[in-house]
Amino acid sequence: MSTKPIKLLIVDDSKVIRNRIARLTMDPRLPNLQIVGLAANGLEALELARQHKPELVTIDLTMPEMDGIECVGELVSAFPDINILVVSALSDKSTALTAMKRGARGFLHKPFSDDALVEALLELMKD
Repeated sequence: MSTKPIKLLIVDDSKVIRNRIARLTMDPRLPNLQIVGLAANGLEALELARQHKPELVTIDLTMPEMDGIECVGELVSAFPDINILVVSALSDKSTALTAMKRGARGFLHKPFSDDALVEALLELMKD
């Protein structure tokens, strides 16, 4: 059964985290992911999203130029069906709730385990 790949955009101001998430998309449990962009901030993310129309986004909340909360709102208004996983070290509940209210569909705390990220992505890919 051939299913078209799910386009993934990775947004984080840490190159280490962007590369780690990108590497984890090679996990055999995630056979259908295609990375369409790596962005270091919300403005880059919006530009890449307009070009590639990702179905799935991992996004940090604390970034320069445009933070993740604002970017989540912009992405959801431009692409209502987008699945967004917030990956953030911010552990306060109000920030997570704000991101969810803006349209994020999942939240993963940093530091995260490889398995936790793969499972969170699988959960969003079901939607």
